[in-house]
Amino acid sequence: MTVVVIGGGVVGASATYQLARQGVEVTLVDAELEGRATSAGAGIICPWSSRQHNQDWYRLAAAGADYYTQLRRHLAEDGETDFGYRQVGALQLTTDEEVDAAFATVRQRAAGSEIAGAVEVIGGPAVRALHPLVRHDGPAIRIPGAARLDGRQLREALWSAARSRGATIALGRARIRAGDAVEGIELDGEFISADAVIDASGVWSPQLLEPLGLHSPVSAMRGQIVHLELPGADTRDWPMILPISDHYLLSFDDRIVVGATREAGAGFDHRLTAAGLHEVLSEALRVAPGLGDAGFLEARVGFRPVSPDNEPLLGVAPQLAGLIIANGLGANGLMMGPYVGSVAAALAVGRDPGVDLAPYDPFR
Repeated sequence: MTVVVIGGGVVGASATYQLARQGVEVTLVDAELEGRATSAGAGIICPWSSRQHNQDWYRLAAAGADYYTQLRRHLAEDGETDFGYRQVGALQLTTDEEVDAAFATVRQRAAGSEIAGAVEVIGGPAVRALHPLVRHDGPAIRIPGAARLDGRQLREALWSAARSRGATIALGRARIRAGDAVEGIELDGEFISADAVIDASGVWSPQLLEPLGLHSPVSAMRGQIVHLELPGADTRDWPMILPISDHYLLSFDDRIVVGATREAGAGFDHRLTAAGLHEVLSEALRVAPGLGDAGFLEARVGFRPVSPDNEPLLGVAPQLAGLIIANGLGANGLMMGPYVGSVAAALAVGRDPGVDLAPYDPFR
């Protein structure tokens, strides 16, 4: 059997890797377009604190977090041992009025996870002891099993491991060729036959599917994110900070990442903007005034693929045999992406992925 995966972000890279592990002849095609979400996103693995209460969404998010245990083991077997993944824990900042309800939700969710750990409520002094730059006098929910990772490093690890398992990786813009069923793709004038094609092309899916007479409801949400440095500070084990807003702070070995904007009307404009950077930095400094002395390293822009109802798009295309859609993860691509890629890989070879996909019908 032969499979082509279109889109080399974390979803497509994971699907390719899992297919290669199974001995499937697989080709990954990536167009290397500006604004790829995987290259810009912050890697927050913490579904338990999400304000999203839709159970279908949470089911995939929780499975995505748990899936990292298996993925890390598989990648280590193939020599890929470091992609910035580290369980540093998370502090969900809250208020005296909201802490009880928030803690009840987090505790209930964490009880169903093997990796979330024992959650607890801590006060402002304990928050500052764990993260010295943060100013917060109210309560916070500590989630010890929360992890962070580097999206670029994860993608490179998946690409490398897939290659070592025999996958082919090609660069360029693919076009799907199909009759009554998928026949393969055309890439730079060359035809590559395939029994199945996985569309993991993110925000570019509408352009890919339109020639087939199919409509992808995915749209682009721009996110701007800033990387800062604190020379001399040991930030490796600082927990993630999840404020009351949609912003966040992540600490890595050599940097602190703050973000991010959620801009639904920016289209494919991958510029950094003054308003976007102002929003990100203002919120970061409000929560962590100690960042005032941090140095500016870089800023990144990514287009998150979102669906109209913010639910993932995952499943086979009933209109075209052999086409699998894996898309629409929004701002949670790095948390859900590897698991969603593994589900797409199972569908491509006709295997039951072990999850009810009806709520995620890509053409609902």
